[in-house]
Amino acid sequence: MNKVELLGRLVRDPEVRYSQGANPLAICRFTLAVSRRTKKNGQYEVDYINCTSFGKSAQFAEKYFKKGQMVAVVGRIQVSSWDGDDGKKHWKTEVVIEEQFFTGSKAEKSEQNPPADDGFYPIGEEVDDSDLPF
Repeated sequence: MNKVELLGRLVRDPEVRYSQGANPLAICRFTLAVSRRTKKNGQYEVDYINCTSFGKSAQFAEKYFKKGQMVAVVGRIQVSSWDGDDGKKHWKTEVVIEEQFFTGSKAEKSEQNPPADDGFYPIGEEVDDSDLPF
């Protein structure tokens, strides 16, 4: 079984590109800084793990994920290899995302999307109360 679950902070904003062809596919790449359980010199060691998502997941990450945000991802490890122009074999290991989640605190969410005067958080478009039937 090839399954990975990670919890970490985004190192930078996700980057999205689209494949070529009749039906372009969104491809999103980002790096997660994931703390290890062990400490070295009083500091947690950190691994920087490259992640890739495709399609709607890629578009979601581009729209909602930002640098420094805490996210959780579920996916699989994929190892790719190719021969470079220099004749040497190159390797790349990444996590291909199957699921992704927000995990930050409410304080982090409120910094990105502050509450209105009534204490409620906006969900996108504002609703015109005059259209409501009650």
